[in-house]
Amino acid sequence: MSCCGEVLIAILNNRADLEIARDQHWYRIPVDQVAKLKQRECWQPKWLAFYQTKVFGAEAHPVRYYAEVTAIREVYRWELFPEESRTAKGEKRYCKLELGMLEKLPHPIASSRLKRILFIPTTWEKFTLAKEISEL
Repeated sequence: MSCCGEVLIAILNNRADLEIARDQHWYRIPVDQVAKLKQRECWQPKWLAFYQTKVFGAEAHPVRYYAEVTAIREVYRWELFPEESRTAKGEKRYCKLELGMLEKLPHPIASSRLKRILFIPTTWEKFTLAKEISEL
């Protein structure tokens, strides 16, 4: 049986985060956003999918890639980006979602209305059948 949040659609608003997901196999979510998902009982994703914003040019505005979530742990930003100077920003807490290989959907899930998307928890069934973001 599918449950809310087994697939989490997350925003990709820069190319570096796509490269991290593809090459280093992880994605970060601020702990305050995770708390909101937990309140809605939509946390503990088995899969993470990515909605690409306008920075991706011709590939903007669909959900095109997804990956299995293999582990989740809470970390400081400085642990994710040790090359950054350790300032107050570095003390921010994130949930690091460790990922399997990035996979490409055979048919991207389109967005006909270009609205702001942050996180969309959904079921595996809806994810695999959706043709449009509103169906998630």
